[in-house]
Amino acid sequence: MSDTLPQVILVGRPNVGKSTLFNRLIRSNRAITHDRPGVTRDRMEGIVRRKSLPDFGIVDTGGITLDAHAAVTDGPEGIRGFERDILAQAEAAMSEAAAIAFVVDGRDGLLPLDEHLAAHIRRKGLPTLCVVNKVDGMEREDEQMAEFHRLGFPMLPVSAEHGYNINALCEEIAALLPQGSASAPPPPALRLAMLGRPNAGKSSLINALAGEERMIVSDMAGTTRDSVDVRFTLDGRDYIFVDTAGVRRRTKITDSVEKFSVNAAIKSSTKAQVTLLLLDATEGVSQQDKRLMDMLDTRKTAFMVLINKCDLVPQRSLEQLKKNVVETLAFCKHVPILTVSALKRSGLHKILPLAEQIYEECQVRVPTGQLNRAMEEVLSRHQPPVVKRVRAKFFYLTQAETAPPTFVFFVSDAERVPESYARYLERALRRLFGISHAPMRLHLRSSHKKRVS
Repeated sequence: MSDTLPQVILVGRPNVGKSTLFNRLIRSNRAITHDRPGVTRDRMEGIVRRKSLPDFGIVDTGGITLDAHAAVTDGPEGIRGFERDILAQAEAAMSEAAAIAFVVDGRDGLLPLDEHLAAHIRRKGLPTLCVVNKVDGMEREDEQMAEFHRLGFPMLPVSAEHGYNINALCEEIAALLPQGSASAPPPPALRLAMLGRPNAGKSSLINALAGEERMIVSDMAGTTRDSVDVRFTLDGRDYIFVDTAGVRRRTKITDSVEKFSVNAAIKSSTKAQVTLLLLDATEGVSQQDKRLMDMLDTRKTAFMVLINKCDLVPQRSLEQLKKNVVETLAFCKHVPILTVSALKRSGLHKILPLAEQIYEECQVRVPTGQLNRAMEEVLSRHQPPVVKRVRAKFFYLTQAETAPPTFVFFVSDAERVPESYARYLERALRRLFGISHAPMRLHLRSSHKKRVS
């Protein structure tokens, strides 16, 4: 392993799934895994590589068995007689580590061996994440994680066997590492999709941003049929623009080629990191524009609205058009609106920085402690209303995913939380976590068990 990479150590008692997790993180079956405890004795090193994250080293270690006095105690048959050697290997690895991933078994619950090892790890003073393994989905999280709160470490539920929450684990581990501890790879090109009705000026806008005639431009609607990738670099940042065919109402599509083009256009918006929905200022907001906005919002696609050809309409008409767009976007007020002109190159300097901001907001992952503080602040500012003589109780808040950020509130009865209060919760989370323009998913789940703190 390169000496320049920070190392993260997988530590835990025997048979909690460290080797399966190691294989999952390095995306290779390097470590032998088996239901029999004690298969791993020596430490094994690998490298974790994920897009948008710096590379870091990962070290698999054997199962550690300590008693209440931090002395080695007998382990299962597979490591009998090797307990001291395994501990020595793990200690050597931890002496060089930047962080520790303390792996426990969510099915078994908290065992004395876990508690003894947790105390030993705590004395190391290293950033530590408690990885609750063998949690196969969100529905089991509150039940299987409750006992481990008493250890005092930030926690994340995962399933090494089924791949649940592995990307989130990579992000959480990377957040523990010291900044600048490794040279991060150059960021990948930001992928942007152009979407809109025929002849809205998508190709012209790409040419204007790229600074060269990369796309054929014509007054004839439907000139672009394939979804075309246009690569260019601006201020040292790489971008890929996907120019797509104009999207018309399905009832107006009679040509089979256009049918495939439209399908490709919509598909491209799902693969891009940010979609640019282009409107024609001379045409106003059509029903098809509204359908596209609704589709993008329903799919929680990161997008912005660009009103093109703003130089061709009077200022008063343009202001009225912007007002119409704002009203149309009332169901997704986070979506930003820019007025631009590809022909006059006005407003173009705002597009790429805004796309970068939206993309970065989509990657936001909030640490567990900040989530807990956020929920307390949100509830103290405005309590949920009483519905049918009962006020819903909020137990805790978790983040399930990024891209888009997805937050789950566990409450006593989700049906007693009105939609208006759910909208308040989303506005509050956006303000607290700095998510201004990215889409956000917010789920309310009924749970009668309060997580143990």
